[in-house]
Amino acid sequence: MLLAIKQNWILSAITAFVLLLCCSLYFELYYTFLIPVFLGVLWAFVFRLDWIHSLLFIGIPLSVNIEDIGLGFGLSLPTEPLVFGLLLVVLVKLFERPLVIRQLFKHPLTWLVLTYLFWVFLTALTSVRIAVSMKFFISKLAYVLSFYVLGFVVLKDAPFKQMQRLFYLYAIPLALVIIYTLVRHTLHAYDEKAAHWVMQPFFKDHTIYGAIVAFICPFVLLHFFKKKDHFLAHFVAFLFLLIYTFGIIFSYTRAAWISLLGAFGLYIILKLKVKPVVLFLGGCALALLLLMNASEIQMSLEKNKQDSSDDLVEHVQSISNVASDASNLERLNRWNAALKMFAQRPVFGFGPGTYMFEYAPFQSSRDLTIISTNFGDAGNAHSEYLGPLAEMGLVGMLLMIAFVVYAFILGFRNYHFYKREEKHLLAAVFLGFMTYVAHGVLNNYLDTDKASCLFWTVLVFLVVVDMRRKQITSL
Repeated sequence: MLLAIKQNWILSAITAFVLLLCCSLYFELYYTFLIPVFLGVLWAFVFRLDWIHSLLFIGIPLSVNIEDIGLGFGLSLPTEPLVFGLLLVVLVKLFERPLVIRQLFKHPLTWLVLTYLFWVFLTALTSVRIAVSMKFFISKLAYVLSFYVLGFVVLKDAPFKQMQRLFYLYAIPLALVIIYTLVRHTLHAYDEKAAHWVMQPFFKDHTIYGAIVAFICPFVLLHFFKKKDHFLAHFVAFLFLLIYTFGIIFSYTRAAWISLLGAFGLYIILKLKVKPVVLFLGGCALALLLLMNASEIQMSLEKNKQDSSDDLVEHVQSISNVASDASNLERLNRWNAALKMFAQRPVFGFGPGTYMFEYAPFQSSRDLTIISTNFGDAGNAHSEYLGPLAEMGLVGMLLMIAFVVYAFILGFRNYHFYKREEKHLLAAVFLGFMTYVAHGVLNNYLDTDKASCLFWTVLVFLVVVDMRRKQITSL
């Protein structure tokens, strides 16, 4: 009896929906055909959050950014609505079943994440633009819950298998974006100026495009050298490597090139089993040496007059040009403005997300370049470390540095513990992360879905891998 009633309800619902579609066709209301998609996504939000999580990894490389949807806010479609939907659903599920992620809160890195979120919220309350800063906090909370907390649920039972799957889900659509970019670039004879915009609308400019491609490059390289049984698999892996190689070269992103070179050096250090404490002491010694010779280094850099160029060799040479290269000089202008902002509000800063609205008065006339604006409406601080310093004070910058240092320690601590295949995947993910944090010295993108997705996922992956090592060693 109950089964018959249920079947009748299903048949009635299907009949009603078919009639609705027929009426929609007649009145040319084609948006009605999106109802099944909407209902499917709604069902996944309730019963299969892991599907939404996977869908985000597929969609984020292909997402399109709308600069202004009103009140000066931007939106990345279709992924940001999904991220904010996840924010609400994950919060509800956390209250319903807190034991699911209880293990996550036993790890020190999670407490560092919570401290960071607390500081973002606190500095948002003291912000000079509370609406902007609260939007920034909500966005940051959404990314942390979607990729760090939900990422833990996805990764905890099979971290290496699941992480490999997630990186494939991201790398494949990103390869399509690279092909699209290279085709458009070909139409402009690979001109360096065209490189700034040919990746639009998927990426805002060549710097974030280069940073994300560099992030995935170690994983693509791992996939290429991974043992395969079929010629087709070898060919596909070679094709991917070729696409990513051309993508990173013709991004004309000098910071991305440097970050990959640094990742290669770090890989050699991993292979040589150099201890982190030795690296730390070596880094301190190098920093002291550079500080002692700062004047001589500055004089040497000022002799370099090579500007950005279509010629790749000349473009590399322009990296150290702080005498005439407009891009380099503008970066110094933004950094100096950030330091002056910090000097004025050293404890709480101006508020998360406010740099681009507040830095104009802190520009010095001698720092202005041909690409500077008196209104200060041309972007951010160009640093993942100096940006938080200006917006959230000294604590904000120290928390960002703490993420990098802790991830560095976790990467080194766990690399030599695991077996060959697991070790290689860990190295690829870890080195990709390090390309981004190295790139972060010169640019900042953690306010975007493209970078936040990878950043928080890698952090929680390192946490899960570390927890798994502790469980194995305790047996």
